[in-house]
Amino acid sequence: MQNLDVFSYQCGVIDCFNEMVYAGVKSLALSRPMDSAAERDALVPFARESCGRYGNQLYIEDEPLLTDLFPISMNLGKHNMLFYRADHILEQYLRLKRWKAALVREKVYFGGNRTQIAWDYGRLLSYPEEAIRRLIAENPEKELL
Repeated sequence: MQNLDVFSYQCGVIDCFNEMVYAGVKSLALSRPMDSAAERDALVPFARESCGRYGNQLYIEDEPLLTDLFPISMNLGKHNMLFYRADHILEQYLRLKRWKAALVREKVYFGGNRTQIAWDYGRLLSYPEEAIRRLIAENPEKELL
């Protein structure tokens, strides 16, 4: 198999997710998590161009929402971009982050509250119910608080 350079691969992922958002397959899509803001920022011009091509919007994320939907190491300390069409989708994402922060602050981020955050995040990403259930159940690396 031919080697792919990381930059080109990331551009393909960005364009694919923008097409899925445009087509209504996903309400919110995430770029691949990147280890540094510099790595992510190098892709921003391409991401803006891709968003423009599909009529989507871009949000730069340096403190991603951490839930039981994904292994903690996948997003902790990572940098990525969010792609969406409607402002209310970004607002839902930001509201979910604020809600989680409040639950953690109040020391009630466990049990049903914790699970609800992960489920709401999965729904916002337009994942099917069965996929959300499976991702949470099979996640071997959950956030310790």
